[in-house]
Amino acid sequence: MIDLSSFDPNSVGNPDNNIFGLPFTEQDARLVIIPIPWEVTVSYNAGTARAPEHIFTASLQVDLFDPDFVDHWRQGYFMRPMDKKILMKSDYLRKEAELYINFIAHGEEIASNKFMTKTLKEINQGGLFLNEWVYNQTIELLNSGKLVALLGGDHSTPFGYFKAIGEKYSDFGILQIDAHCDLRKAYEGFEFSHASIMYNTLEKNKSVNKLVQVGIRDYCEEEFDYIKNSNNKVVAYFDKDIKSRQYEGETWKSIANEIIAHLPEFVFISFDIDGLDPKLCPHTGTPVQGGLEVEQVFYLFKKLVESGKKIIGFDLNEVGVSHNEWDENVGARVLYKLCNLLTASNPING
Repeated sequence: MIDLSSFDPNSVGNPDNNIFGLPFTEQDARLVIIPIPWEVTVSYNAGTARAPEHIFTASLQVDLFDPDFVDHWRQGYFMRPMDKKILMKSDYLRKEAELYINFIAHGEEIASNKFMTKTLKEINQGGLFLNEWVYNQTIELLNSGKLVALLGGDHSTPFGYFKAIGEKYSDFGILQIDAHCDLRKAYEGFEFSHASIMYNTLEKNKSVNKLVQVGIRDYCEEEFDYIKNSNNKVVAYFDKDIKSRQYEGETWKSIANEIIAHLPEFVFISFDIDGLDPKLCPHTGTPVQGGLEVEQVFYLFKKLVESGKKIIGFDLNEVGVSHNEWDENVGARVLYKLCNLLTASNPING
């Protein structure tokens, strides 16, 4: 156990330490964050692949005192170094994807172009590679008794983690905070598109028995039909419906309790930062007007912990990179709260 007697949690964050200025090694830490610098299939704004390193820097400004979960940081949070080979692969395939997306946007036929056919195959193989890499990283940590978090990157990144944690919890649900459903089948031809993460998860991971989506406000008819025909396996809380209910007098407390009631005993939180109002993270990949407030989401998560249901892991994705570090500061604070929630939901002697 690490000696924290000389560590001052009220002092400035030390850049020579790890995430949030904490003096833990991976061995000492109870919770390990894996950065995933990947954004191959983003549809609009790029930059999320470099978010983890920027969030790390911004995390040094986060105060460690959390009145909801006092001293949970003492259990140890550690972020692994970013794998530059993953970033280089993402950068290369992203350039290929941009050419491909521009090609199909003009209505061109892929089958008639050998270069684009090869490009699409290469990008899909890249998705398979990343899924396997993430699976190997996460299963290793889970098997060693660590709590695990993913920090993206785009929202395609947690697929391998869902597979790994499904081997430990054979029956779990996902609470998705997002502006988008991510239920498109191979969006733009990319099998592992960021816009297809939940479709792929539901179709290929039998451990996931429930998906509850909150904050949704940008989706297509195909996704709406998928939800409608899911036999209640997918429950979507659309942003306009949440707001309408509140305008007519319902409290967020009652809506939050209803959301939680849909979830099973074990819950994975998948947090796309664009689920928040874009004033909070305007440089996210695909910003959409409307959305949730940070404290509104934190209230929901706290009520989830208080309900006795167990948070088994989380991912945080689609944080943009901005010139004034605003997005990264919001992302760092969301990450810290998620770390505290995960440890609170998994008491050491529980």
